[in-house]
Amino acid sequence: MYFIIETNETVRVPPEHLGEEYEATAKSIAVKNVEGKIGVLDRDIVRDANDRKYINLLVMESDLDGEGRIVHGDGGVYQEVKMKILAFQPMMQEVVEGDVADVKKFGAFVSIGPLEGLLHVSQVMDDRIEVDEENKRMTGKDTKRDLKTGDLVRARIVALSLSDSKLEESKIGLTMRQNFLGKFSWLKGEAK
Repeated sequence: MYFIIETNETVRVPPEHLGEEYEATAKSIAVKNVEGKIGVLDRDIVRDANDRKYINLLVMESDLDGEGRIVHGDGGVYQEVKMKILAFQPMMQEVVEGDVADVKKFGAFVSIGPLEGLLHVSQVMDDRIEVDEENKRMTGKDTKRDLKTGDLVRARIVALSLSDSKLEESKIGLTMRQNFLGKFSWLKGEAK
């Protein structure tokens, strides 16, 4: 699920950047500190910890909030920056679309927004599957359907574990073994 969130970030502007470019520098530091990082929503009632976590994709707007503060013994200025951010929060059972980024012996990695989800070989289709890792392709033995890198697919999130700090440590499990899920060319065939 994508949504827009408004938040404040306190940034330290180093002393060498105090001057004409102060505002642009403060905004730039805030964007660097926020984009691509995991955030936590302020919710009291949640089912589990994953319900509160989201990924900051893009800072859409940023403005300085008041004047900066100087801390004794530190030459930098601490500045509040108000931001409007486009965020992504993967949810259990959510249907997502993405492209196949890589094919391995154990499954395929699908790019969904800023993350990659694992589509285990057992969750690709109701068929026995041959994996051609060299050509980055999976083929159903009976149906002859194939899945390769670059294919656009629709899948459902069935496992979710977002890291507290590093986006790269987050894990998402996917399935395409349900009606109306799969490679887009397969879905066109189902509609006929």
